[in-house]
Amino acid sequence: MRGLKHGAALLAALAVSAAAQEDGKRLFTTVTPACALCHALRDAGAEGAVGPSLDELKPDHDRVVKALRSGIGQMPAFTHLSDAQIQALARYVSTAAK
Repeated sequence: MRGLKHGAALLAALAVSAAAQEDGKRLFTTVTPACALCHALRDAGAEGAVGPSLDELKPDHDRVVKALRSGIGQMPAFTHLSDAQIQALARYVSTAAK
């Protein structure tokens, strides 16, 4: 019985994780201004050339959060995003960049 509970919990966690990734991907392409306008990221089908290629940079979660909150170089701070949106974007970018 314990194995079934563990398996069900694992499946639920994977479903939540997949949904969170989809939320982050959606935000990457739709937030204003869209990250995809400036950054390349294969997983999102983004070919932006203004900012660095995230596939090459491979930023970790904390680096993405810091860039979104404070801005960096020509990238503005995304102060209009909620903490949940910032976390979703950071999770997505840090795991999708290959």
